[in-house]
Amino acid sequence: MPAAVPVAVLTAALLHAIWNALSHAAVDKAARTVMINLVYTVCGALIACWTPVPEARAWPFLIASALLQAVYQWLLLQAYRLGDFGQMYPIARGTSPWLVALASTLVLGEALPAGQALGVVVISLGLAGLALADGLPGRAQWPALAAALGTGVMIASYTVVDGTGVRDAGTVLGYIGWMFLLQGPVLPLLALARWRDRFGERIRVGWRTGVLGGVLSLAAYGLVVGAQAYGDLASIAALRETSIVIAAVIGVVVFRERLGRWRLVASAVVLGGIAVLELA
Repeated sequence: MPAAVPVAVLTAALLHAIWNALSHAAVDKAARTVMINLVYTVCGALIACWTPVPEARAWPFLIASALLQAVYQWLLLQAYRLGDFGQMYPIARGTSPWLVALASTLVLGEALPAGQALGVVVISLGLAGLALADGLPGRAQWPALAAALGTGVMIASYTVVDGTGVRDAGTVLGYIGWMFLLQGPVLPLLALARWRDRFGERIRVGWRTGVLGGVLSLAAYGLVVGAQAYGDLASIAALRETSIVIAAVIGVVVFRERLGRWRLVASAVVLGGIAVLELA
């Protein structure tokens, strides 16, 4: 991969962990998610106005991405509502590298060199260790676990869709702009239909951090999509999920969650996997 790709993806990982922490800390998580999507809509429209329109062959991917992103956000919202940030985030994010590696190799026919494959495996093992550091979830946690796993499946799905679509678009920025413009209005419109007269009242509470979360989220995934135009999907997906290590630190410092010996070991494994990817 070009040297700028891992830098962009690691920057995206940092931004992603921060905006997820902001979303988890919100009292009204649904309203925060709606506010983030309103930011997507506005920023997506601005980008789309000043960039070329994507090629026709990219539009099926853009539409599919918008639908997958809406389902992803709903499942992530349920995971955060039902479970702890320190466990739900790594499960959701840690599921996708394996699935992306499989899909990019088996479905898209991308070659995955042995060194990069080893890096993906090592990072995924470290992510699984972070997710299960507190032990296997009990029956009461199954709904949260199902939502987190479903979130991971959606992450893998839109990663493969966008990684393919952006290469067919003929314009990276144009694809990013239309991607956010198409997905942005979905959840706000659903919320407007459900909340009706309370819509304005709910999104006004904590709107500043909602706007900040939206900008951070847009920048994070925009960097990832841009990187996907130049690097292989499996390595980028694995590298992006190093945000879990950052999220673990945020969980300790901000949410006063226990880190523990096993999370430290798992974090070290993730960092080792990154080193393998970089040297491959």
